[in-house]
Amino acid sequence: MIKLHIGDIVTLPIPSSTLLASIPHHSLLLFVFADIGTGKVLQAALGASLADAFDEEGFSPLENHIASITGKEAALFCISGTMANQVALRTHLLQPPMGILADHRSHILTMEAGGVASLAGAMIQSVIPSNGIHLCVSDVRRCMVIEEDIYSCPTHVISLENPHSGAILPLAELQKISTLAKAHDIPIHIDGARLWEAVVAGAGTLEELCQPADSVSLCFTKGLCAPVGSVLVGSSAFIHKAKKVRKSVGGAMRQPGIALAMAAAGLYNIFGRDGTGKGSRLAEGHRVARELAEVWTAAGGELAMPVQTNVVFLDLEAAGISVEDWEEGGARRDLRLRGPRIVTHCRK
Repeated sequence: MIKLHIGDIVTLPIPSSTLLASIPHHSLLLFVFADIGTGKVLQAALGASLADAFDEEGFSPLENHIASITGKEAALFCISGTMANQVALRTHLLQPPMGILADHRSHILTMEAGGVASLAGAMIQSVIPSNGIHLCVSDVRRCMVIEEDIYSCPTHVISLENPHSGAILPLAELQKISTLAKAHDIPIHIDGARLWEAVVAGAGTLEELCQPADSVSLCFTKGLCAPVGSVLVGSSAFIHKAKKVRKSVGGAMRQPGIALAMAAAGLYNIFGRDGTGKGSRLAEGHRVARELAEVWTAAGGELAMPVQTNVVFLDLEAAGISVEDWEEGGARRDLRLRGPRIVTHCRK
């Protein structure tokens, strides 16, 4: 029985295969995946250093490499994307009252267990994008709070997500938001868990997409096949403070070599060693996502978001399909579906 988990890959016994699944009374879906495996990531773990890093004051080669290709001064390895985001926001936020302006669908609001409230004591100022896809500088200008009266909660951080639901926040828009934020001395954090995908899609180099922000988190498990790990980048002073915050939430590791080695193997073998994404295997996931979207729309379906990277959001409501019927229809064909989001990627 083949089980497809949203965000996972279907592993088939031949290098490239096609899986057809029909959903009763609706349409056909096409999934194409490459059986790459995770051999190199596992091999990296076997040769990893077991050195004790408890008293280490410096940074690992991987952290230094990430800082270099993102154009930032320093980087900090974290256990997860949630930890990287929460450490970043807690480091930026100093004195309440504190507001974080973010997309109303953002991960820090919907998927991180209210961490910004419990860990940082901040309030999220959620914004609905006027274009329905991503925040624009006009949205930020309209919703940011800069008043100094006793009633309002001032915006202390602007948190952006790129890509969001597979859709890219364009570099030009990022730069406009950055200019506005700097004019009011408000730092920008980018949740770039899948920023690798935006680079491979041609949105800009890693350094270009990180430059407008004061801090950026990037995930090694999103398409890069590492089992654990994200990284936070920023200035040396910022990362120095973030390292203490990471410790306070239980994020320091005595022997980080295994996790670092697996993250590095995923990065180098799937995304690449520089920040351009040229020749990246992630492009294969983008191709699969486009083919899947084409099959869906050709059958009369609509998309909830544009397909610009490796994420396909199907508009099940427009098709008259409930999430329950969708998931049950998939289960009858040995497909484990969870909601309307489908993420494609390759393992290597």
